[in-house]
Amino acid sequence: MGALRKAIAALAVVAFPSGPLGAAPDIFWTFAGCTGRLSALMEHQWLMSDPASDRTKAQRAAMMTLLEATTPAEQLRPALSHRIQAKEAQARLLTRATFNDDPDDADWALRRSEAEIAACVGLLLG
Repeated sequence: MGALRKAIAALAVVAFPSGPLGAAPDIFWTFAGCTGRLSALMEHQWLMSDPASDRTKAQRAAMMTLLEATTPAEQLRPALSHRIQAKEAQARLLTRATFNDDPDDADWALRRSEAEIAACVGLLLG
């Protein structure tokens, strides 16, 4: 996977042309948050027996590759913490959307969850 990782890192450099080595200095932060959100979605889909979990699993793997390729060594722990916090936030939205007696609140949580995931998936190629 080393060659794939380098290719993705090169794409990140092209896609985010600022900062050192051409990558936006904090793009790893975005990838960490998205990895966490996609993890929560995948687990929720498993819980609900949603066949879309296979697609989400592949998207999460791609996001993890981006995260690993762009995270500076000194930022590994903060990135992991951010990833966990984003996962928890997404899980709360999904729980609120799925197991809620207030239909308006459930609808808001679903729209918010979908918007967060769409923003993350939009960062992936293909």
